[in-house]
Amino acid sequence: MTTDKLPVLAILGGTGDLGTGLARRWAQAGYQVIIGSRTQEKAEAAVADLREVMAERGVGAVSVQAMANLEAASAADIVTLTVPFSHQASTLESVRQALQGKILIDVTVPLVPPKVARVQLPPQGSAGQIAQELLGEDVSVVSAFQNVAAAHLQEGKGVECDVLVSGNRKEAREEVIKLVEAAGMRGFHAGMINNAAAAEALTSVLITINKQYGCHAGIKISGLDDA
Repeated sequence: MTTDKLPVLAILGGTGDLGTGLARRWAQAGYQVIIGSRTQEKAEAAVADLREVMAERGVGAVSVQAMANLEAASAADIVTLTVPFSHQASTLESVRQALQGKILIDVTVPLVPPKVARVQLPPQGSAGQIAQELLGEDVSVVSAFQNVAAAHLQEGKGVECDVLVSGNRKEAREEVIKLVEAAGMRGFHAGMINNAAAAEALTSVLITINKQYGCHAGIKISGLDDA
């Protein structure tokens, strides 16, 4: 299912601040966006809230709709997962067949409450690797957006944060970098899915910084020629 120019995007578990922040930015960039949830009703409530916020901020007509997770994954070309680590595997199991042949953007961070400011990577190495192993090689898992504060995505202005993009297929990473740019940030190839561990671990470091300095910190890549 595609539009004439842009892929259809689904955000599973997309009812929280991170999911609706990405939905807002991609919808404003002209993408058709589906917010998925475990129930149709919860997804519809999130879409209604998002439309209200966007109307209040003077955003024109956008394409955002609500579906249950499986329906959303089936209808989309590129799927993003924005659920807590404790729900990652069960959510992916429920939509695994619908993801075959597609790109999955995994935003999962393996935070283990209550000590979320402590790096605690899983035995598999990273949440990104868990997703790739669970879904199989016919799904291109790309890890991204772990170091972006949801609060910044909810804002209408640009985001001073870069995004590390890792995954086993360069072509899939390229597609995700386009979506990073559409959301107002810079995206960087960060290697194979094994390297997702670095971005995931950085999230706990940023949580520590946020608590210490009362901010919403992100990362920036330096040493590049801006020309």
